[in-house]
Amino acid sequence: MSENIAPLKVRPEIKTEVRKHIIVVRVQHNFGVLTRITSLFAGRGYNIESLTVGKTHEPNVARITIVVEGDERIIEQIIKQLRKLIETLRVRDITDLPHIERELVLIKVHAGEDKARDEIMRLVNIFRAKVVDVSPDTYTIEVTGDSDKIDALIDLLRPFGIKDIARTGTLALVRESAKQKVKEKVLE
Repeated sequence: MSENIAPLKVRPEIKTEVRKHIIVVRVQHNFGVLTRITSLFAGRGYNIESLTVGKTHEPNVARITIVVEGDERIIEQIIKQLRKLIETLRVRDITDLPHIERELVLIKVHAGEDKARDEIMRLVNIFRAKVVDVSPDTYTIEVTGDSDKIDALIDLLRPFGIKDIARTGTLALVRESAKQKVKEKVLE
């Protein structure tokens, strides 16, 4: 009764680790394309953590940077759905590629006393930020960096009394040096 039974071929298991992903989408810059993309996420119960949209150097092409949390299966489904949209030109998950990631934030903070003003200016210098507006009782601070840097500055400014915050969301580009290394490996 010893039959030769072929071993079962098992599909490789997809990672189920939930983490932040950065998805870059190039689209035709047409009326309503952003609505269709956000509706796609909302209709499937996915929450967009950050969404940044802007024109590119190409005429009638916009670049959308979406930060979303999910496991590999969910991200794969999102990318497939994005590629089905008529206006979509290209979709990439750049999370695991070497990339540059930045946010811009404007923070309006209470700065009434001289001691508070001095301490705020010290923090501005440490974080390589700049004061872009001054009033008798507030400073408006501009800072650019990754989300950890921005969160750290916000935490340090919170005791002074934050009056308002305007935050852009994540922008990201793949590093050119990394793209060159990938090309060299493919050619080898």
